[in-house]
Amino acid sequence: MVFSLPWAWPTIGHRTDENFQQFETHGFLGLVYSILLSIICWAVLWRIGRNSKGELYRREAMAVVGLSWLIATILGAMPYVLSGSCNKLSVRLFESNKHAPLVYRDVVSPLSEDQYALVQSLVAAGARGLSKEKLAQQYDAKVKLLTKGEAPQRPFDEVFDELRELPHWRGALIEPDEDEDAPLDRRYHYRVRAVSMSIADAIFESQSGFSTTGATVIADLEDPVSIPHCVLFWRSSTHFLGGLGIIVLFVVILGQGSAGKALMRNEMPGPSKEGSHSRMQHTAWMFAGLYCGLNLVLTVLLWLLGMNFFDAVCHAFGTLATGGFSTYNASLGHFVQADPVSGAWIEYVVIVFMVLAGTNFTLLYFMMIGQAYRLIGDIEWRYYMGIIVGVTIAVMTFGMFYDDFIIDPETSFVSEFLYALRYGLFQVVSIITTTGYGTHDFDQWNSFGRGVLFLLMFVGGCAGSTGGGLKVIRHILFHKILFLQLEKSYHPTVVRPLRLGGRPVDDPELQTNILIYFSLILVLFVFGWLSVVTLEPDSTWGASEEHIEHKLIDSATAVAATLNNVGPGLGIIGATQNYANFTSWTKLLFTALMMIGRLEIFAVLVLFMPRFWRSR
Repeated sequence: MVFSLPWAWPTIGHRTDENFQQFETHGFLGLVYSILLSIICWAVLWRIGRNSKGELYRREAMAVVGLSWLIATILGAMPYVLSGSCNKLSVRLFESNKHAPLVYRDVVSPLSEDQYALVQSLVAAGARGLSKEKLAQQYDAKVKLLTKGEAPQRPFDEVFDELRELPHWRGALIEPDEDEDAPLDRRYHYRVRAVSMSIADAIFESQSGFSTTGATVIADLEDPVSIPHCVLFWRSSTHFLGGLGIIVLFVVILGQGSAGKALMRNEMPGPSKEGSHSRMQHTAWMFAGLYCGLNLVLTVLLWLLGMNFFDAVCHAFGTLATGGFSTYNASLGHFVQADPVSGAWIEYVVIVFMVLAGTNFTLLYFMMIGQAYRLIGDIEWRYYMGIIVGVTIAVMTFGMFYDDFIIDPETSFVSEFLYALRYGLFQVVSIITTTGYGTHDFDQWNSFGRGVLFLLMFVGGCAGSTGGGLKVIRHILFHKILFLQLEKSYHPTVVRPLRLGGRPVDDPELQTNILIYFSLILVLFVFGWLSVVTLEPDSTWGASEEHIEHKLIDSATAVAATLNNVGPGLGIIGATQNYANFTSWTKLLFTALMMIGRLEIFAVLVLFMPRFWRSR
């Protein structure tokens, strides 16, 4: 949090192309108060445990992992709450004035055409709102669009005053100069009031950062009043901290000795992490150094490609942690919109580093010391790259057949192929590594393209990487185990060992562990999906039957995206959407799923077992 404080100063923390330039007082104070709370929490815990003696074993290590992530999530949420950050507008419209809008999540009466045109103009403008002249222009244009060419019969200010007289709308609409404390860039505008982040919103955003999920409840990332830059930097910093895991940092910095092995086993993704204590300590140092080095290299490359330093650092954090937090509403697609040439190069560079982040860091270390043959010879990495290449070809083929990548009718075949390669490869790598960045609205792709991306959410990167998901190695072992069991059904006397890379696997419990892990993922997915479908109101999907019919699919992808630490899903949480419209209880459910997925289930679930807390 301390490193986030300097970004509150305009000369350091603000993007050069913004009109709003002033010291972020609320964000700065929110971070300062959060730092003080963190110090108080540390002091209390230190005082409680200062006289504790004895060694940490596997059970204690699992408790440390689960509880430390819980505490980090709560403390990490404090800057959002104490800074007064906002995550959405108080008004939500749907595709037609015939459908009743939501004001502070309450369903109100449907709007007339001129009322709908006015509110739609203000909602599109975000928390900044519109000046009197711009609102008049947009109001006239939208009324003519709704009435098929007829001019508005009433001026917009009369419609605005009429809405303000209604009970629900009175607190949602702000007229010029009503809020004297508002910044100058919006004080004299007509606007819709923004809603401050609730505790559930802040905890969701915090856990999404630490678990490197990248799902967000913040609708407008580009408004420095709704979300100050210093808080936005803290948001990306949670990715950096969560990339290799807080506990790995504990092992590196504190050297937990005999507890290091148990901590690493619960924290680092993958089915097996065996080795001596000193080797675990060395591995943690190696991973942390390599991780920081890659972040530094990517930051420099993105800066050279045209990003400012703030954006370069934040996107490097999101890439190497396979998190996906961006500083723009359009994610990495913003840079293509700003400059198609440099934006395309940025995408290709990020693709390379996402692939590296999804690779076992041990193999990256071997590659750095000149032993690249170990990378190529690793069976998991070969399958990992094979999945990326194969799925990308399939997505490109179906996408070009269904014209998913055509920008305009005059797009040539060569241009369409290049678009398909760039967008298809980027989204496949982004999903399989569980990064979640977006450069193209894949929610508008054909059914095959969307379906295969949904399946990739359950694959993930390699063991020992910063990626989430089930991991490629588990899928390899799972299919080998299934093959052995099928063979045993017609050859019950055959005893064939489980082999990986041509060598027998020595761990006798590995087969059972793999099957249990897949079963737990299936159980969590099914019950999480049923919980969202049951508890989340239909109004979250809008008022039309067409949108409510998507509830089953959208809920399934939301659970899969949070459980596997991917971030975006399909439908209302697609590439251009967010999680802001879900109820607080559903957000807390997603928060739990993100934590369970990041810590690979066991370290979290055991916390809810009474037997786990009993004495030996």
